[in-house]
Amino acid sequence: MSAYDEASFEPTLETSASPGLPAPSGLGVATFVIALARFMVVLDGTIMIVALPSVGRSLHMAASDLNWVLNAYALTFGGLMLVAGRVGDLFGRKRVFRAGLVLFGTASLLGGLAPTGTALVVSRGLQGIGAAVATPGALSLLVSTFPEGERRTRALGLYGAATGMASVTGLLAGGVLTTYASWRWVLWVNVPLVVVILPGITALSEGETERTSIDLRGAVFATFGVGALILAVNRVAEDGWSDAVVLACLAVAAALLVEFVYAQRSSPAPMIPRGVLNEPGRAAANAVTVLTAAGTFATFYFVTLYLQQVRGYSPLRTGLMFLPFAVGAGLATGAVGPQLLKRASERVALSLGLLLSAAGTGWFCTLTPHSAFLAVLMPASALTGVGIGVTAVAGTAIGVRGIDSSEAGIGSALLTAGGQVGAALGVAALAGVAVWRSGHAANGADPGGALTRGYVAGFEVAIGLYAVCLVITLVVVRPMVQGPREAE
Repeated sequence: MSAYDEASFEPTLETSASPGLPAPSGLGVATFVIALARFMVVLDGTIMIVALPSVGRSLHMAASDLNWVLNAYALTFGGLMLVAGRVGDLFGRKRVFRAGLVLFGTASLLGGLAPTGTALVVSRGLQGIGAAVATPGALSLLVSTFPEGERRTRALGLYGAATGMASVTGLLAGGVLTTYASWRWVLWVNVPLVVVILPGITALSEGETERTSIDLRGAVFATFGVGALILAVNRVAEDGWSDAVVLACLAVAAALLVEFVYAQRSSPAPMIPRGVLNEPGRAAANAVTVLTAAGTFATFYFVTLYLQQVRGYSPLRTGLMFLPFAVGAGLATGAVGPQLLKRASERVALSLGLLLSAAGTGWFCTLTPHSAFLAVLMPASALTGVGIGVTAVAGTAIGVRGIDSSEAGIGSALLTAGGQVGAALGVAALAGVAVWRSGHAANGADPGGALTRGYVAGFEVAIGLYAVCLVITLVVVRPMVQGPREAE
């Protein structure tokens, strides 16, 4: 079949052989597969952090080279996200999802066997490619498997729970595995997870696929533009915003992303189809995803620094301190968020999540060098976790609502890539704010007090980001006319 209709030069749409909505038992397997895949990929973004010192000693890597163990994953993961999402829409989401998981598991096995630092960095880059291919596939398969309604809301809740739990569990699991086994198990732990996930892919519904060619020009601009942006923000923490490499990467990223936007306007088959963001609510959800990820991951970063640099906690004890975050996020995404969406509008649910996130982060603003765990750290962590969880569920529901099944992959990739970029930008930008405030507070203050004031300044900026998101939600997000809901 020709990629384009010769009369109109428009892409043609075909529906893949889909069995329709699976039986309830199949839906349970589908939810488990998608949630576990999401958990594994997000876990890998944080689990390596605690293990880095052990990696350096074992492979004789310099401190400056250790950053590439993280950067290689972040660059390939974030840079290839949009391309991978579009490839799934065009060539089959289940096939692409399976390929991404196999590559991710193989790279994890090789990384754990790595004899040198170079081999480990290459393996981490391959892991990032596998994650980029699998991640948008997971969310798009959720969209195509679960029609809009209560079942999709429950599935989105578990997907959000997997995301929230993994982001904080990674810090704890990294400390436990590194302390009691070896840093190599931080990578090998992914292999049995992949083995468990692969057979369950048959329970997922493919949905529609679009038979057209991929926009190679847009793919190149998107991949290298996002990659240059992530590389820039990852260097900021060490070298600052005035570093020549940081400035060069930002300039390249800006030029390539502008070219990407221009290419999308002139392409007959754009990477981001025009219908994906034509609904204001979906566009708003993508913007909220970027800003909330910035505030959330900066909060994790500052709490980690506070516990280790001010309170002197070990990495393992620091990981345990994140359990209230995990419990709060798990309750919100697994129960509170889906129930809110069932009883209230998406705009109300998202607004409430943002308010709770801001309230919990505001509680962190009361930190001192000697704050009690029960009085500040535990309640602030739990409340922030609930807010983040509700926000994630509601924001994702809005971001994929009403989206055409043939475009679910790129729509999912936009949300996920936004979270990746927002997290990197948030940590880099807010860390700069914290360093500036700590420097001004250093005169006449003890080191712990000066550092704490810097972290509080970062929390205050995070609250401001949540406030901007709340305004966007109230002004832009509107109820959307829903199609028939599936029978319960």
